[in-house]
Amino acid sequence: MNGKKIIFASLLISMAVAAGLTIPSSLSQEGGSASNREDVYAPLRKAPKKAAGRRNPMENDPDAVSAGANLFAQHCAECHGEMAEGGRKAPSLLADPVQQATPGTLFWILTNGVVRRGMPVWSKLPEPQRWQLVTYIKSLQPGGKNP
Repeated sequence: MNGKKIIFASLLISMAVAAGLTIPSSLSQEGGSASNREDVYAPLRKAPKKAAGRRNPMENDPDAVSAGANLFAQHCAECHGEMAEGGRKAPSLLADPVQQATPGTLFWILTNGVVRRGMPVWSKLPEPQRWQLVTYIKSLQPGGKNP
């Protein structure tokens, strides 16, 4: 590696460390996936209290799960997997941290994204559709029959 590449690599590593990012060894080798990262669910803990406390206005809407499933197939499955099992690009949505998160927290994540990890901002998706996605995600059951 020449001197410029070493300096650039050192700068990137320094910036990552300063930002509190870690690169687990499981991701530095072939076969590592987003779902293997211990800290992949950390953004769920960063939702403001007010946002986390929001209630899902569609939690009792009988059509919200199927509408959310359609939206998931269109916008989310490419990264999170067809069954939300996660993969190389994005974590599993069946995992306990996601399933135990409040609806408001999930809505906040959808609205704001986790851009530095590749999760896009979905604030341009109409609010009712974001709540339908939340309803669908909360309906998922690990190892179970999902909608």
